[in-house]
Amino acid sequence: MSTINVVVKHQGKKYDVDVDTSATGEVFKYQLYSLTGVEPDRQKVLLKGSQLKDDTDMSKVGLKPGQMIMMMGTPGEGGGAIVRPTEKVKFVEDMTEAEAAQQAGATPAGLQNFGNTCYLNSTLQVLRSIPELNDALKSYKGEQSMLDPTSQLRNLYDMMSKTQEGIPPLAFLNALRVAFPQFAERERDGHGYAQQDAEEAWSQILTQLKQKLKISEGDAARDASFIDKYMGLELTSVLECDEPGAKEAGEEPKTSKERLLKLNCHIDGQTNHLRDGIVNGLVEKLEKKSEVLDREATYTKRSQISRLPKYLTVHFMRFFWKREVQKKAKIMRKVTFPHELDVVEFCTDELRKALIPVRDKVREVRKEEHDIERARKRRKMNPIDGENAQGSQPSTSKDKKKDEKKPAGGDVEMTTEETFKTDAEFEAEKEAEVLAAKKELYTLINQDLLKDEGANQSGLYELRGVITHQGASADSGHYTAYVKKTGIKDPVTGKVGEEDGKWWWFNDDKVSEVEAEKITALAGGGESHSALILLYRAIPLPSADGTQ
Repeated sequence: MSTINVVVKHQGKKYDVDVDTSATGEVFKYQLYSLTGVEPDRQKVLLKGSQLKDDTDMSKVGLKPGQMIMMMGTPGEGGGAIVRPTEKVKFVEDMTEAEAAQQAGATPAGLQNFGNTCYLNSTLQVLRSIPELNDALKSYKGEQSMLDPTSQLRNLYDMMSKTQEGIPPLAFLNALRVAFPQFAERERDGHGYAQQDAEEAWSQILTQLKQKLKISEGDAARDASFIDKYMGLELTSVLECDEPGAKEAGEEPKTSKERLLKLNCHIDGQTNHLRDGIVNGLVEKLEKKSEVLDREATYTKRSQISRLPKYLTVHFMRFFWKREVQKKAKIMRKVTFPHELDVVEFCTDELRKALIPVRDKVREVRKEEHDIERARKRRKMNPIDGENAQGSQPSTSKDKKKDEKKPAGGDVEMTTEETFKTDAEFEAEKEAEVLAAKKELYTLINQDLLKDEGANQSGLYELRGVITHQGASADSGHYTAYVKKTGIKDPVTGKVGEEDGKWWWFNDDKVSEVEAEKITALAGGGESHSALILLYRAIPLPSADGTQ
């Protein structure tokens, strides 16, 4: 290894550094980090008028012994401080099974299949992705019986949080079969239990939780249902007779409200996207007796959403009863769905009026954040060009001083002085603008929606879970679940870091990590895995101080 001793000057101090000429610029920056506390990505090391890049070959920069090198940059928050850990470091091999399962990034527990119970396993995994549900179950003090599905679900989720192995959900399964005998149906040959529809399991579990799982509502006289608060949507419907004779006779349209736990996506020959199916599901034709005509007549029921929950369940209506074979057949058609769902167009005028200002401001803030990130990446990839591009334009707060003098020729002589911002100053200014925009966004949230922590306040949802089905009918085939990975939570600050965009795939007791592209492939189009249930969560909005 050949080394050259140079002198690095930083903030008035000089450091003697032995440079390994066989290494790269990145290694040299880490040497400077150990001396100055300035992280490598915050350093600007100048060599012969240009900035040192991470991949620079140090043997080709022409260093000479004793050469003076300039370095600029300041440590990030806490970057220069080296402190002793407050807790003793514990290695994974020394941890208990429960401690290892609760570490950041640990693979979550799977669920064992007891023979055609994949429909239940996939349902339980997606429901477990709702943190508020887990918290509510921990506080559940209701019936403590082996036959109570709610207490058994609480116990099951507690066990799953303490291991990375496959858990047998036998106690919960038995309680569910007692509460809902349909799940105890046997195969036609009498051997083992029959396969069931995951959507029916999802609906029955939510029905049970709706009755049993209550949460405090503060000043309210009685506790509220957790399911109604966080997963219940409200539809406002108008029922009108299609026949002109009814209208002429004075029959008025009837308006009603109903609470539901899911939004249906109806699939027909024209359905290509989730939006198409939702539109189909909000318009319904039905036959009923007209009091005015005194006979059966055709009516149209048109519905709009008047309350959006924080967690929205969308059900693809892929199964229908096929009389010839006496079973639920599957609609194979490909229906695409988005990772972010905008449902504002399906809402009542009153709710739209409350949602649109917030939704539009969210998109404006996102664009500003995207522009800042794009500029930051551009400067990082080509810092010299980035500086020139920015330095060629005066800053928005440029200081101009004009001295006007009139010499003998009558011409006016003007002297202009301009100040330019550094990259850090420019970036700080933009981030301050984004922070101000987030604070403004908070003020746009409708006050009634702001008081309802279980409601969506923007009309925008992000996809968090998917239950899929593989096969040709609901009573056969195989169910699996996909759940989006959450960011790692800092144990000290409690803040959750950025997500990596990947997903967990739960195939009974087998759990693996997959890329986001895998989710896009679940649109259907054959007997392969296709989405049956989607779980969306309202996008997070900033608080009054502009933070998330």
